[in-house]
Amino acid sequence: MSNPAQDVSPEDRFVRIARHGAITLITMTQARRRNPLSKGMIAALHDATLEAGADEAVRVVVIAAEGPAYCAGHDLAEITAARTAHDQGRAFFESLMADCAALMLAIRACPKPVIAAVEGIATAAGCQLVATCDLAIAGEAAGFATPGVHIGLFCSTPMVALSRNLAPKHAMEMLLSGDIHDAGMAFRFGLINRVVPIGEALPQALALAGQIAAKPPATLRIGKEAFYHQNEMPIAQAYDYASRVMVDNMLHREAVEGIGAFLGRKKG
Repeated sequence: MSNPAQDVSPEDRFVRIARHGAITLITMTQARRRNPLSKGMIAALHDATLEAGADEAVRVVVIAAEGPAYCAGHDLAEITAARTAHDQGRAFFESLMADCAALMLAIRACPKPVIAAVEGIATAAGCQLVATCDLAIAGEAAGFATPGVHIGLFCSTPMVALSRNLAPKHAMEMLLSGDIHDAGMAFRFGLINRVVPIGEALPQALALAGQIAAKPPATLRIGKEAFYHQNEMPIAQAYDYASRVMVDNMLHREAVEGIGAFLGRKKG
């Protein structure tokens, strides 16, 4: 992929990337347009995620946003413009959905934990982005919705992430009602980890990221990969797989040193 974060002028840039020690902060910067997941935004987020995942100095990734909205979902103006094509936009829509799915899979496959820091609304594919991140912290004024049902476009791809995070009836309520759920409800549904005062989502996400970044890096990578892999297996197969992962982990240098240090502290 090309990197729109570097290839466009500053005022049109999709994301800003900053380092905070071992943490990569990716900030969506299309505040005036409510940070939609346009083709350009998706490409920029995808590239930034891949780069952070490949950087050995990075331990945790945080995805935040400028402005009053975290992410308003796909760019409906871009979608409408595509309908003028001879195929009524089918090729563009197929490409858009493939790109968006690739981004979500890249976040899940990223060997570093990814935390969403949410202020404002996260709707449709924006809600999907939050659900896809490994952890999410939201300000009290944040809102979450999959409102496509209101305009004849069921949020089928956001459904994939929601149904893997929420209880089925909670996911169906969001998808069928299209209503905005406040941060407290999102917490009760299991969509987010913490509700914090307005303006504190990013500072607290960075604090949590710092706490996680202090853990052994290979252990974080092994754990994240194993969590998602076993989660979609039948329970007996999951235990067999997790047992193999555990054995390999026990033989890893980090576990040898960590267990040795723990026993040494107990003796002392």
